[in-house]
Amino acid sequence: MSTTIDEHAAEEALGEAEFRDRLRELPPSAKLVAKVLETNAPLSQGQLAEESLLPDRTVRYALNRLEDAELIGSRYSFHDARRQVYFLNN
Repeated sequence: MSTTIDEHAAEEALGEAEFRDRLRELPPSAKLVAKVLETNAPLSQGQLAEESLLPDRTVRYALNRLEDAELIGSRYSFHDARRQVYFLNN
């Protein structure tokens, strides 16, 4: 029974390692946005700009890079269906 738990832990660790490897290749702005999402997800683009102190345009670029690397996901906000909120995929 412990091998099943150990195998699951190994798969989970591999996923985290892969997440970090993909993140390592991205620009600093994307790393900062990912760090903010790690502690405060889900957040809208505007909320990410406020929290990270980055310009909106830089946050949008970072979000695009994170989406391209499949490190984040998005959905419509429950509070305002006109906005999308972002969260980490790890």
